[in-house]
Amino acid sequence: MPRVFRLYLVSAAIGFGVAAVFVGLVIAFNVANLRHLIFTSDIGFMATVAFWILNGIVFSGVQFGFSVMQMAGTSPHDDHRRGR
Repeated sequence: MPRVFRLYLVSAAIGFGVAAVFVGLVIAFNVANLRHLIFTSDIGFMATVAFWILNGIVFSGVQFGFSVMQMAGTSPHDDHRRGR
């Protein structure tokens, strides 16, 4: 498996994990009365899944961007390019 593909999958897994914690905290603290809306609606489960997936996409993108930015300057070829 290519290194960048593995990096993306790991970033996506971390992002969706963070999104699950975030959605759990939003529901636990009843932010904007979402807990009441979710528990009293007949499609509350679907709303929670959509909320988790959409936040997972955002957090995965942020995690992937952070991982790529952390890789700057860590290439083994950096010293060769600078003439060392």
